[in-house]
Amino acid sequence: MKIIGIRILSAALISTCTCASGFAADAAKVRTIADAAIKPVMEKNAIPGIAVGITIDGEQHVFTYGVESKETGRPVAPTTLFELGSVSKTFTATLASYADAKGRFSLDGKVSTYLPAMKGKPFGDVALINLATHTAGGFPLQLPDDIKTEKQLLSYFAAWQPSYAAGTQRSYANPSIGMLGYITAKAMGGDFAALMEGKLFSALGLKNTFIKVPKSRLADYAQGYKRNGEPARLTPALLSSEAYGVRSTAGDMIRFVGANMGLVKLDETLQQAIARTHNGYFSVGAMTQGLIWEQYAYPATLESLLEGNSAAMLKTIPVSELRPPMKPRDDVWINKTGSTNGFGAYVAFIPKERLGIAILANKNYPNEDRVAAAYQILTALAAD
Repeated sequence: MKIIGIRILSAALISTCTCASGFAADAAKVRTIADAAIKPVMEKNAIPGIAVGITIDGEQHVFTYGVESKETGRPVAPTTLFELGSVSKTFTATLASYADAKGRFSLDGKVSTYLPAMKGKPFGDVALINLATHTAGGFPLQLPDDIKTEKQLLSYFAAWQPSYAAGTQRSYANPSIGMLGYITAKAMGGDFAALMEGKLFSALGLKNTFIKVPKSRLADYAQGYKRNGEPARLTPALLSSEAYGVRSTAGDMIRFVGANMGLVKLDETLQQAIARTHNGYFSVGAMTQGLIWEQYAYPATLESLLEGNSAAMLKTIPVSELRPPMKPRDDVWINKTGSTNGFGAYVAFIPKERLGIAILANKNYPNEDRVAAAYQILTALAAD
């Protein structure tokens, strides 16, 4: 794999491509398709910079646009790091599934098995699988601001009372997946960030993906921007690493997408763990909830994808449990959005077509524009 392209020292839109040389003849066509979808979205939302990763039957491409920072004017490059927001949850789910596959714990087990202090408490009776599917019984979207220490965190969950029976409603919540990551790390006998960086990311071959950006890579960390244009970057908090704290490049993310489609050679146990994250556990309208990943029957309509990734999905919604869980399928569109105050991300892939995309931006902009751009690109490539 080699990189084609150079930095251009201006704030104008630029593009670079990472691809296998044998596929170079078609790279210009792929770039044209990407440009047609990405440039209008950047202009509409005044997005300073975007990096797009695309995988086509195992061939990986990276196209870059705009700048890492409006202040410096440094162009986005394949090495640029972006905050992933809630796309980070897919890594947490993968680590949990891997711990299960390695026999360190069971996703079908209860919280109290791994946190004895929760025995006799409602939270102790929650199954880990419900934490991974937003169906544990009702948590707020964010932890209360006054929870600053691990002791306060555990006291909060010890006092928690469910709003509904587990497995009956979906309530999207950072504390839910956050505690799954917390419990996974306890079961594996390590620190969550260390396990992610030292075990999972390395096993996936991700060399540019971090919970904490090392000093040697701070120059590659893009400046993020709120929707009103103000600069913003993630402020670490309790459970932020587990729920929305990963930083990565488009190249690493498209490799992760390829791994999710079995296009990257991995340890067999890890590959099995990844596959399990695609099991379908609950139906929510047209969407099927996996282990964080959300999927739709393929071919999917843009309307269903927009609805499934809308703000309405942050509300509490009735679900239908799938018994037994739906096994991983190829004829699905699998996706996840992610946002922080200053960044917006979207990842999607279609196993049947062996196509996938990762769009990373250094501005928080509407999900519908991310989804529509990805849909335009992947449908064009699928039809080619």
